[in-house]
Amino acid sequence: MLRLEALLASGRAAGADLVEIFLERTDHLGVLAEQDTITSVSPAFGMGAGIRVFLGDRDGFVSTNDLSDRGLMQALEQALGMLGLSHSSSNSSPFEGLQVMRDFAAAKLDWLDSCPSLAEATLKLLEGTCRLDHHGRHLQARRGSYSRDWQSVLVAASDGTFARDIRLHQSLGLNVLAADGDHRAGLGRRYGTSDRPDDLRQWDADAAAQEVCSSVGTMLYADYVEAGQMPAVLANRFGGVIFHEACGHLLETTQVERGTTPFAEMVGQSIAHEAVTAIDEGLSDGAFGSLSMDDEGMEPQRTVLIENGVLKRFLSDRAGELRTGHSRTGSGRRQGHTFAAASRMRNTFIAAGPHTPEQLIGSVDKGLYCKSMGGGSVGPTGQFNFAVEEGYLIENGQLTKPVKGATLIGEAKEVMPRISMCANDLELAAGFCGSVSGSIFVTVGQPHIKVDSITVGGR
Repeated sequence: MLRLEALLASGRAAGADLVEIFLERTDHLGVLAEQDTITSVSPAFGMGAGIRVFLGDRDGFVSTNDLSDRGLMQALEQALGMLGLSHSSSNSSPFEGLQVMRDFAAAKLDWLDSCPSLAEATLKLLEGTCRLDHHGRHLQARRGSYSRDWQSVLVAASDGTFARDIRLHQSLGLNVLAADGDHRAGLGRRYGTSDRPDDLRQWDADAAAQEVCSSVGTMLYADYVEAGQMPAVLANRFGGVIFHEACGHLLETTQVERGTTPFAEMVGQSIAHEAVTAIDEGLSDGAFGSLSMDDEGMEPQRTVLIENGVLKRFLSDRAGELRTGHSRTGSGRRQGHTFAAASRMRNTFIAAGPHTPEQLIGSVDKGLYCKSMGGGSVGPTGQFNFAVEEGYLIENGQLTKPVKGATLIGEAKEVMPRISMCANDLELAAGFCGSVSGSIFVTVGQPHIKVDSITVGGR
């Protein structure tokens, strides 16, 4: 603590408005199974510090793996130098010291030791690929992956912030490729949670494998969808990836700073259909994007982004508040010490509505049901295209034949007003999000939603 206070005091004495130090220690394990063989085991360990200095609306950031007094001071001096400041031991410091530590880690010290061992993890993963072989037909490739990420962090800043935490994320993925003559289909599912050391032990490998094989077996013989403009019903869980990517990023203050969001001046105005309420929070127990504190030491909040179609607020971190005026929301996040924190999503979802999924489907004469979404791309201002991994035609209010090759194409500001119905079956799904502060753990989610009209790419 004394070393941290000395660094913070030095930065303030040099003329910085605020100095922040982020310390971390990490322990990662990755395991890959292909067919019935473990083909890769990837352990990784790390530690380091990131030091950020603010002056006016500018900042300088430097990271280091040298945690000695000399190494940390050198990193501070480099960050100060980016802003034209220099350290001087003769200057007095207005820094008044750190607050009493808020210790979120105390109850989590045994988490790493409580996780499954490498031997236990490999057996569980091989059980998954074995069950794929049991349930699947015409499978050309079976893959399973397991990842465990443990991170211990400490944040100290010259405004008195002083907090530490331990985070634990585990995820499992199953992927298959099926082929029968000219017919081909590939499909995958990922499961992930936070802060639950026993979750791999609780994973139902048989049920997961059965779900994957059922879907890929259906899609193997599906016809290609015809392209056109049509209504679509998107399933819950990972269907929320479109809102996350196409709209959620536009509600981060990093986008306001860059001038790349069309919603920058629209707080209090309608940007979506009145059926849409969207929320970002870091509080849901066990969700992939939940946290006890963000990477700037602030506790998470439940942030209503859109309420009944009206834009309420943006997600903001320390720099976002400074540069845009939008108050912090506990959303300052980073992959690790080599990145400065930025405003990022946590658990982001469209809230449940009053309808049943059957009512949404029943309201469509001819359209597309998107049971599972795949990968896609998003432009800087919300243009998107996403592959439909598992889809079905809707005809006269009923699901009929499966179709493949569908892509949903649109732009956030055009599609959001067309989400006219939300079902009552909200569910969340684990994911990863890459942006200016690296790759982080997030949750996407929604209930079944109906989009009145969207461009469907196909044949």
